[in-house]
Amino acid sequence: MNHLKLFVAPLKWHGIKLLEKQDIARRVFLHGQRYVSSGTSEPFLSASNSNYVEEMYYAWLENPKSVHKSWDVFFQNANAGQAYDPHLPDQLERKASFLQSHGLAQTPGKAEKLVEDHLAVQSLIRAYQIRGHHVAQLDPLGILDADLDSFVPSDLITTIDKLGFYGLHESDLDKVFQLPTTTFIGGSENSLSLREIIKRLENTYCQHIGLEFMFINDVEQCQWIRQKFETPGVMKFTNEEKRTLLARLVRSMRFEDFLARKWSSEKRFGLEGCEVMIPALKTIIDKSSEMGIEYVIMGMPHRGRLNVLANVIRKELEQIFCQFDPKLEAADEGSGDVKYHLGMYHERINRATNKKITLSLMANPSHLEAVDPVVQGKTKAEQFYRGDTAGKKVMSILLHGDAAFAGQGVVYETFHLSDLPSYTTNGTIHVVVNNQIGFTTDPRMARSSPYPTDVARVVNAPIFHVNADDPEAVMYVCSVAAEWRNTFNKDVVVDLVCYRRRGHNEMDEPMFTQPLMYKQIHKQVPVLKKYADKLIADGTVTLQEFEEEIAKYDRICEEAYTRSKDNKILHIKHWLDSPWPGFFNVDGEPKSMSCPPTGISEDLLTHIGNVASSVPVKDFKIHAGLSRILRARLEMTKNRVVDWALAEYMAFGSFLKEGIHVRLSGQDVERGTFSHRHHVLHDQEVDKRTCVPMNHLWEQQAPYTVCNSSLSEYGVLGFELGFAMASPNALVCWEAQFGDFHNTAQCIIDQFISSGQAKWVRHNGIVLLLPHGMEGMGPEHSSARPERFLQMSNDDSDAYPEFSEQFEVSQLYECNWIVVNCSTPANYFHVLRRQILLPFRKPLIILTPKSLLRHPEAKSSFDEMVSGRSP
Repeated sequence: MNHLKLFVAPLKWHGIKLLEKQDIARRVFLHGQRYVSSGTSEPFLSASNSNYVEEMYYAWLENPKSVHKSWDVFFQNANAGQAYDPHLPDQLERKASFLQSHGLAQTPGKAEKLVEDHLAVQSLIRAYQIRGHHVAQLDPLGILDADLDSFVPSDLITTIDKLGFYGLHESDLDKVFQLPTTTFIGGSENSLSLREIIKRLENTYCQHIGLEFMFINDVEQCQWIRQKFETPGVMKFTNEEKRTLLARLVRSMRFEDFLARKWSSEKRFGLEGCEVMIPALKTIIDKSSEMGIEYVIMGMPHRGRLNVLANVIRKELEQIFCQFDPKLEAADEGSGDVKYHLGMYHERINRATNKKITLSLMANPSHLEAVDPVVQGKTKAEQFYRGDTAGKKVMSILLHGDAAFAGQGVVYETFHLSDLPSYTTNGTIHVVVNNQIGFTTDPRMARSSPYPTDVARVVNAPIFHVNADDPEAVMYVCSVAAEWRNTFNKDVVVDLVCYRRRGHNEMDEPMFTQPLMYKQIHKQVPVLKKYADKLIADGTVTLQEFEEEIAKYDRICEEAYTRSKDNKILHIKHWLDSPWPGFFNVDGEPKSMSCPPTGISEDLLTHIGNVASSVPVKDFKIHAGLSRILRARLEMTKNRVVDWALAEYMAFGSFLKEGIHVRLSGQDVERGTFSHRHHVLHDQEVDKRTCVPMNHLWEQQAPYTVCNSSLSEYGVLGFELGFAMASPNALVCWEAQFGDFHNTAQCIIDQFISSGQAKWVRHNGIVLLLPHGMEGMGPEHSSARPERFLQMSNDDSDAYPEFSEQFEVSQLYECNWIVVNCSTPANYFHVLRRQILLPFRKPLIILTPKSLLRHPEAKSSFDEMVSGRSP
């Protein structure tokens, strides 16, 4: 039997030096051995009891009076390093006999039972922390288990007889037990009766909130969550907060009711059954604003989108209502999109904090979750341009449906970007509208995991499940989620377990496929009435005040409806989610139709070439093979010629001098798949020491970001597309490892890049670098599929620009994107330069070479790149 082994893992919040703890642990271990009787097979201080002793020890360190006197004496002697006394066991035995004879001490068996009972209570507490969510009352309908399993874990005390699992009995319920430091259910008390312990654990973990967090491998983070939810009395709201919550519920529900009355036969994908989502989002935004957030970027599917636009983003109601008018004429270019796909950008004052806040809801296609990486990319860009490296000013919120969150692979890809240095947004708050159905598909057929949110476990994101018919529980969870993100800069998931009062859309009949569920839904009292009745009953509001709040919002909707009839023209640009102030004229058109020459001075070419051929950091040892490459670059610069890699270097470098940020992302782009780029140098003698020469071109220059991505195309291309949305004054490039690999990102290409401007009047200058060439690598490595891009190219067949000096630029403006196959390095240089110098932004698809990267004939002279020259 192993004896006591304690205190080898430091707990951060105690601030104890590891070496000091190890020394104390050694002394406590030796001290404990004195009390081990050689005649017992299971010593009192054995390894099986070490966890409990460790808890007592940490409690004693914080406050010696918080533990029993016997533990206090034990730890004092251990810390003092008391010398071993061979007569001590005999002395203790005589003392114990004396105490027992006078009824002043327990027998060794009773003492061991006492410790075992304390250990059992500690295990019981841990069981609730780990598995309490399995029995939480999460379903508002009361008919489904949120985790798809009606099994009750045997270590949760749902009945008295289950105490036997821990070796406890009903007679132990009123015994008082010392609480471990890994729980906060005691509040200011250090010990509680077993009955009270179970009661408080059930209140915390088994009511309307289900917490999944014990898988997180950071003890401090687990302690933080425990304190937020276990501390008695934490979930209390003032009367003013309750009244605000009620008013927000009124707006959420009456908005849906108003649309249903006015346009009963229109699809709108209403929020009925999860009306609490509106106050939930507003709580997150209020709390985040309070902690310093100035800009919130959101992405969401169709469900409840109009309600979010109206009551969270605060889009003018008449602009929403006029979307239902089929006679409205479009004033802008393009096809437009259905109203529940449109985005919005709005700056306003947050009433809860009286601070300015900017809200952006990204437009998105019907392809569920496709917008996730786009939101993250735009958030990263906004943080980058503000110097917000810690994410304290800009944040993202992503809303999901339960079926899509579990089913769409891009969710997983996006999560795996969350902690990568060049992609992190310092934490995203995910809100899942878990209506327990996917169109007509039952959850048991839609996922293999217990919860739709289990994908979040891969990044140690805590998951807070909450019954959406308990508005106060939802508000508290959302407030904690905002604090978590601000404290730890990590993702967090709020799972709103709710229901869908109507079909998938308002014209759909759900009774065909979910008859029993919808029989219950038809009986379900709306959350607004439930909460209003509660507040009226406790005197927080009166019935008259409640009715006046309803009448007030109904009047606002009616007045907006009247004004909406005056709108005869639909302006899609009013729904723009990413405006570029000052880039276009007041009508949203280019300020000119001309493009300046794309060449640069020879001095500039020479300077960039020299830096590209050097190591601008002292005492930096590079690979011998790389030294040869740099010498070859220097020789080319002296001879006034460039190859493909050097032409790219010069185009990028010229932008940096002009203050244009350049970002290059993709798999292995730092070196280049074909080992031609080498934009990041690695010290051969110092691990992880790197140098990016392009960031050493000038003292005053824009930064250059080159970053190897995760092995993902869909997620990473979506991210870079979002990054390019934030500003027109940046060259954002994504490179496929081989051209054919872009097809795993086809959804981003089809739904955002090729058609985004037509649907949402959204310009974007993303650059796709696609290696192309039939060079013996087989059918999957040979072609960037240019025919697909050409097939998706589009312009107005009825409009043909007049021949003039502006003809070429006007022709490019009429296209949805630009597809090029450069034949020389100089072509490549000019095409990249033109991408920024054009008075508008179009996606640029470049078919780049493979063998030509090193072909001795594939070189261009400086003469083809100097000032005055263009492609």
